[in-house]
Amino acid sequence: MGRAVKTEAVVLRSMRYGEADRILHLYTPARGRVGAIAKGVRRARSRFGGRLEPFFRLRVELHEGRGELLTVTGAQTVDAYARLREDASALDAAARACDAVGRLFETSEPHPGVFNLLCRKLALLDEGAARDRTTAAARSGALAFRLKLLLAAGLAPQLGACAACGEREHLVGFSGAAGGVVCAACEAGSFALGEHAYRFMTDAFGAPLHEAPQAPEAALAQVERAISATLEHHANLRLMPASGRSRRAAVS
Repeated sequence: MGRAVKTEAVVLRSMRYGEADRILHLYTPARGRVGAIAKGVRRARSRFGGRLEPFFRLRVELHEGRGELLTVTGAQTVDAYARLREDASALDAAARACDAVGRLFETSEPHPGVFNLLCRKLALLDEGAARDRTTAAARSGALAFRLKLLLAAGLAPQLGACAACGEREHLVGFSGAAGGVVCAACEAGSFALGEHAYRFMTDAFGAPLHEAPQAPEAALAQVERAISATLEHHANLRLMPASGRSRRAAVS
């Protein structure tokens, strides 16, 4: 028989399937990432209209049968983030944020905090699309978002002391293998992490997403390298760069 499921969801990705259907990757607060099929959605008279596009926040009704994919039976828009869709940079940032969530939290394990964080990120991108934002500010926001994802995933790097020996002073480098900052005595195999980059990471963990700290471009590059090294060593995962124009679309 199957059963009905009602939940909020963000559409992470949408892919054409068959003549008129779409396969959706959804992120939900109580069921994590789920796959669903929306039958007939590409027909001109589809009752879903354009609501099942990437980055929509929805209330969806799903039918759970025996297969891996749930079936979308109803959808109401909570937020379409309309301004975001008219700004190429914001749209690209939304795609990168959704890609990071979908790949780092790819199971059905519930993470309501991650769902709320993603919704907040999309809302900030929507607000930012209405005004000019510098490239540095956009990158800072993207990296702060990823650091919070690391924290939610239990992968936050050690920043309070050397990840290798526990020394609390002379922290000069970052080691993905060690799991955080390292001191001068343990820096073999690490890369330099300057004071601005270190301060950005510590501040970003404690600040709300809308108050992401700022840092020089060189420091942000070090922060992104630290995030990438952490993910590669402890999650065997590589993400797209945190910011920058991309030709890769969330809709195929």
